[in-house]
Amino acid sequence: MKFIIDKEVFRVLPTVCFGGVAAGGLDNTGKSAEILELLKEATSFARSKFQGGNLKEHPDLVCYRNAFIKIGFNPNKFLSSVEALTSRVLKGGELPDINDAVNLVNAISLKYTLPMGAHDLNSIEGDISVRYSREGEYFTPFGAGVAEEVPGGDLVYADAVDIRTRRWIWRQSDRGKVTAASSKIFFPIDGFTDRNLESVKAAREELANCIEKYFGVQPVKFYLDVDNPETETEIEI
Repeated sequence: MKFIIDKEVFRVLPTVCFGGVAAGGLDNTGKSAEILELLKEATSFARSKFQGGNLKEHPDLVCYRNAFIKIGFNPNKFLSSVEALTSRVLKGGELPDINDAVNLVNAISLKYTLPMGAHDLNSIEGDISVRYSREGEYFTPFGAGVAEEVPGGDLVYADAVDIRTRRWIWRQSDRGKVTAASSKIFFPIDGFTDRNLESVKAAREELANCIEKYFGVQPVKFYLDVDNPETETEIEI
């Protein structure tokens, strides 16, 4: 598998960048008290960071809201994953204990205020791309059993077979969700070189270190931007 960013994405979002971590040989069936503690700490940190402010006006989130406007999405109707996650904890909600891999990525997403995904690589066909959708492609909403046709021109994560996310970092497909049975996982991190590049790199390093620490496997790390739009070699894990 390669990770590829279509050049048209950079025409619209020239400073967008992507950190990434991929890992195989994972045992995601356990329940780590340490990872749950990381999630609780990140939840408290997010509440403290944004307390008393307008979430929609915070610079760490405005960059994603502005990007949504550029690519034709209403950021009030379609929240980036990190804004939705942060909004949920600010309202007093506790994030569910899903599984170790998802708990970990949610913790790091909240800590760095970055959109981060988790895709089961056992369901991936071919390469993963960030590109604009084409007519006749399909997406299965999270929790739904029926695929829906995606209109052309939607910025998406996709593999060779179908759409993995709608509206860039708004919602992931049910087909690629990470479960306790997931043993090969791809974690993308979305940011901007002129806004939060150092956070993207720090989150990538922390995620890789935590995977090694808590799962006992050596992950693969990578970084893509306008000057480096695809991984040089196949990602082997």
